[in-house]
Amino acid sequence: MNGTHTILLIEDDPGIARGLLSGLEREGYRAVWKADGQSGVQYARDRAPHLILLDVRLPDGSGFDFCRQMRALGLRQPIIMLTVYAEEVDKVLGLEMGADDYVTKPFSLRELLSRIRAQLRRAYGEYAAGVGDLLYAGDLVIDLQRGLVRRGAQDLHLTPTELRLLTYLAQNPNRVLSRAQILDAVWGYENTPETEQVVTVNIRRLREKVERDPSDPQLIRTVPGVGYKLVG
Repeated sequence: MNGTHTILLIEDDPGIARGLLSGLEREGYRAVWKADGQSGVQYARDRAPHLILLDVRLPDGSGFDFCRQMRALGLRQPIIMLTVYAEEVDKVLGLEMGADDYVTKPFSLRELLSRIRAQLRRAYGEYAAGVGDLLYAGDLVIDLQRGLVRRGAQDLHLTPTELRLLTYLAQNPNRVLSRAQILDAVWGYENTPETEQVVTVNIRRLREKVERDPSDPQLIRTVPGVGYKLVG
């Protein structure tokens, strides 16, 4: 699988970049390095890498802003933020901007590779397999083969994480799912107060794209004290 995937690294520190590029290439990935956010966004737009590693601190701006730019351009590949910040608020901000995961520096190459493999598997593996696989969620059609979600003739532009989240909910219609169940199925995270916030943030982002009125969600309902359910 590795040899077919291109990873874009957006990192301004040459020493860190060289180490990561070497490690990624040893694992069989094709790795491309850009030292600033604007050139990274341009490469991602023009060349469509399979996954993006995005540093938070860049010489021409915040990685959070560049993440938001890429999502606004319709780029849907997984984005993993690389950050020195350990505070929950910074991690949540990255997720709100459209990131799929984050790794806090200093991190081991082994940990990063594990996160990369998980994101690639989820984005291009089980949710891309199967010919003609369709799921229905209210008036939405989820095309698992093509990784698309439609409402009538309108395409809804979901990130890979949002697609996995909606798919999991649609596979369990009218069933109340706890945050712990969602974390395990969609992210593979253990349930902690911090990781529960990951679910809350991503449910909010998903509602903004799939609900007709996100302030009054009718498709993805909150079950107080428990979790969420998709009304089938």
